[in-house]
Amino acid sequence: MGLASTSTPHFPGRLVVIQSAKRKRCATCRGGPLSLLVLEDGAPRCLDCADLGHLVFVPRGDTALTRRSREESALSAVVVRFNRRKSRYERQGVLVEETALARAEARCLADAEARRRRRARDARHRAAEDERFVAAFAAEILRLFPGCPADRARAVAAHASVRGSGRVGRSAAGRALTEGAVISAVVAGVRHVDTPYDQLLMGGVPRYEARRRIAPAVEGVLRAWRSAGEDAG
Repeated sequence: MGLASTSTPHFPGRLVVIQSAKRKRCATCRGGPLSLLVLEDGAPRCLDCADLGHLVFVPRGDTALTRRSREESALSAVVVRFNRRKSRYERQGVLVEETALARAEARCLADAEARRRRRARDARHRAAEDERFVAAFAAEILRLFPGCPADRARAVAAHASVRGSGRVGRSAAGRALTEGAVISAVVAGVRHVDTPYDQLLMGGVPRYEARRRIAPAVEGVLRAWRSAGEDAG
């Protein structure tokens, strides 16, 4: 990560430590290279020179442990890393006092079973919600494309709706089952299943050129799926 090419991360009310890909040296003690650093007036400082060297790292992943460690620690800092693809800083964990981490771990152990049961209930609830949404999405596909096989409609709906995927089914338009979002999901499904699109990409054809080449085939499938309803009428 080039520090000069990115803005200083801003997390209001929190001390921020940067996890750096480019190993800088401390501007104060010249120690390094630094994997964790603090920016002060644009210059990198090691944790010791920033008076944070006594803190221990708690990686992200365990929400309860992270929250409780911060609660127990008089001094803490959020650790972030720059994601070039997304052009933003993302949290990697927190730095807390070692005694605070020990107290937080004890609290988590004390109610681990209760939290496990709650996570299981939440998971079942999300699964039921996802199942209802996939069914509604598939029904909307069949309304717009009555000739689409039912198993294909469900496969497209399930693929588009995976949590955390960033696919169209998880967008605001997708959650609202707008016609544009549903059609986009169907087009994507047809593109990958019914045309040589993937083979073109693997052969080095640029994405936009590959889409141009297979556009007539995609439109042919969509037209056939639409006209099936008109014929039935």
